[in-house]
Amino acid sequence: MTPEDQKPEDVNSEAQAAEAETPEQSEPAAADAPEEGVTQAALDAAEAKAKEHWEAYLRASAELENVRRRAERDVANAHKFGLEKFASELLGVRDSLELGLASAQAESATVETVREGVELTLKQLASVMDKFGIKQVDPTGLPFNPEQHEAVAMVEADADPNTVVNVMQRGYLLNDRLLRAAMVTVAKPQPKSDD
Repeated sequence: MTPEDQKPEDVNSEAQAAEAETPEQSEPAAADAPEEGVTQAALDAAEAKAKEHWEAYLRASAELENVRRRAERDVANAHKFGLEKFASELLGVRDSLELGLASAQAESATVETVREGVELTLKQLASVMDKFGIKQVDPTGLPFNPEQHEAVAMVEADADPNTVVNVMQRGYLLNDRLLRAAMVTVAKPQPKSDD
């Protein structure tokens, strides 16, 4: 039968049959709607978690930048004020030198009192140097060591060849690291006799 040949009653019954089928088909669509709600809730939760992680990242990044700046400032201050304790200890030596100079200019000053004052000041300076790990090197009588000594002359002497016979300027070590080489004269090898 063609659609025109159908009776209106038949058309109505087919429409009702189609409507009857539609609710069954729409039930799965209705079942999909709660899944979409669950999916939207999961998406919202994931977005909230992502926002939370992003904010935590920003806080950590800012904290890292603050730590970096603080470390740079601490290093700069260490370079700038690293000698503060040593310098404050040296001020006492300077004060002693100034007092010694003032007393040497007094009419009552004698060579003996000035010498005693200089010796005490030298002991005070040696104490400060020892306190900060500065040791004096006096290599007299030791074999010449080019890593710690600077030979300024070779002389004939009654000593083994290449032995330090005279120290012109003492050397210094800072915590066992060479600060200044000692300037020394070294014994020449003895000429061979033609006996």
